[in-house]
Amino acid sequence: MPLTSLRSRLPNVGTTIFTVMSALATEKNAVNLGQGFPDFDCDPKLIDAVTQAMRQGFNQYPPMAGVARLRDVITTKIKALYGYSYSPESEITVTAGATQAILTAILSVVHPGDEVIVLEPCYDSYVPNIELAGGIAVRVPLCPGTFRPDFDRLASAITPRTRAIVINSPHNPSGTTWSEQQMRQLETLLAPTDIVLISDEVYEHMVYDGAPHQSASRFDGLAERAFVVSSFGKTFHVTGWKVGYVAAPKALTHEFRKVHQFNVFTVNTPMQYALAAYMSDPSPYLGLSSFYQRKRDLFRAGLAQTRLQLLPCEGTYFQCVNTRAINDLPEAQFCQWLTTEVGVAAIPLSAFYGNAFDQRTIRFCFAKKDETLQLALDKLRAL
Repeated sequence: MPLTSLRSRLPNVGTTIFTVMSALATEKNAVNLGQGFPDFDCDPKLIDAVTQAMRQGFNQYPPMAGVARLRDVITTKIKALYGYSYSPESEITVTAGATQAILTAILSVVHPGDEVIVLEPCYDSYVPNIELAGGIAVRVPLCPGTFRPDFDRLASAITPRTRAIVINSPHNPSGTTWSEQQMRQLETLLAPTDIVLISDEVYEHMVYDGAPHQSASRFDGLAERAFVVSSFGKTFHVTGWKVGYVAAPKALTHEFRKVHQFNVFTVNTPMQYALAAYMSDPSPYLGLSSFYQRKRDLFRAGLAQTRLQLLPCEGTYFQCVNTRAINDLPEAQFCQWLTTEVGVAAIPLSAFYGNAFDQRTIRFCFAKKDETLQLALDKLRAL
């Protein structure tokens, strides 16, 4: 008997642009600079640490909140980098990646009818997460072209029903970062409210040209109301491990763990022990900005030899370009044309907007081997 009465919880969600473009890249044998993950291996020392953890017998359930040693290391890292002291026992939770962390944070504080502000363009999980919680996503665009927060529009979007706001710096897809001044403006704006901040900081160790990452944990007025989310997958080139964490004050963590224990419960045990051991040396994450800045500069130098117009890249491993000098195609069609005719896959920024706002701007990922980037650049020089 067909399930004729089945109602979708996410009726407006279909196949993502990432799936579409990756399939097209495979079909056309194109260089895939669309999806945001490396095509190179992680440090062999990290693999060795996982093997050692498995051989030592760390293969059963860990504590629900995460392995104590890893939470200690996370606390130490945040204190050293941003100056804020979290309790590893009651304010740090290890998660099954940042995507789960963001969903769990939203489910833990958002009730049906609550409003949650998202700044567009934004990562594609935010709005479905809000809808699953019964909340209402309030879309506030970042300034077109610069992707800076518009605080007048942000202030106008706040109502008595606003429960949370989601920010992302360094920003996917634009590669921009929030400045200290902008974070302080946000701190001032939220000060008289009970609004919860969800700060997506998965690219925290990819900030360039000597600039520091402005974590919400740097600002007392933000940290005291924030879920701060980060990702070991992005930091250590192991996106398939799906391990991240959330730092949040005790009251927020208490609510977060209520949901976490039922939608995930625990996270892969040997990976947690391996990450804790590997992070005893901070140099891999402290050196990540230099590692990716070299790739950014190599890629930008090659793109400068095309008619694609480079936008600033202050952080992440994404480079955006404007396509107006090439042809008149809208972003999505341009990406299909680029994949099919030029042999390089990219992602349209319109995919990160609820209304498919088209700025004739596309996103490349440069978290690739140098030879992959050079192959893509050789093809793109035809432009």
